[in-house]
Amino acid sequence: MEFGAAIFFTDYSVGPVELGRALEARAFGSLWAPEHSHIPLSRRSPFPQGGELPKKYYDVMDPFVTLAAAAAATSRLQVATGICLVTQRDPIQTAKQVASLDQVSGGRFLFGIGAGWNAEEMADHGTDFKARFGVMRERVEAMKTIWTTSRPEYHGEFVDFSAMMTWPKPVQKPHPPVIVGGAFPYGARRAIAFGDGWVPHARRPAYGDVLNLLPEFRKLAAEAGRDPATLPVTVFGVAEDPDLIRRYRDAGAARVVFTLPPAGAEEVLPVLDRCAGLIRQAGA
Repeated sequence: MEFGAAIFFTDYSVGPVELGRALEARAFGSLWAPEHSHIPLSRRSPFPQGGELPKKYYDVMDPFVTLAAAAAATSRLQVATGICLVTQRDPIQTAKQVASLDQVSGGRFLFGIGAGWNAEEMADHGTDFKARFGVMRERVEAMKTIWTTSRPEYHGEFVDFSAMMTWPKPVQKPHPPVIVGGAFPYGARRAIAFGDGWVPHARRPAYGDVLNLLPEFRKLAAEAGRDPATLPVTVFGVAEDPDLIRRYRDAGAARVVFTLPPAGAEEVLPVLDRCAGLIRQAGA
């Protein structure tokens, strides 16, 4: 089982260069960066984890910029969006950003994606909240076409473009893993339908007990004709508990991701050291 860390990079947090190097030095496998373009002041959408929306959601930097910096400062660490809101992004431009980051990192990019939860934020990008899952699927399909063909074109309900020329193509073939976030069972089914892995969140009530869902996810994959071994599960928001880490390993999770505070190095690095110690305790 692999281990990663996720952080909201802000102008008051540790930077991606320093954090990337610190993670690599402690044998972490991946760095995950989320995104929100903005948070509308008229927001009525409830925060999925409950309570008030944390300030970091307003302040987070663009993930493709921060991950490129981390990739340039490291040699083994995988860099990942956790998650990219593809429902709020132009698929042609995003396909180029993904391929460019995969090139810059030497094939170390993981494309974590999701449909999003903030209806007002989504509306500002011209996406109807009720149509978000169809939009996400078509944009992913369109990007895969861009990454894998020399003269891509796509004609759908939400995405429509004629044959074009666009480079670079990703280093990873056929493309970087598209790892789909979402609750069980619907998010899991989307991951099976058009993804290369699933990302449930251990601390969001709608997801339930992720440990109990892993066998169910593999069953769904097999019923859909997908080999569960080709759909690794990355569990976000894992608690700092060595016994729990062992249980995720034994249940077949491919990766667990710890959440770091959006703070300076003086606060973040001790958390990393503590997590590294937990990993050793778990014998994972």
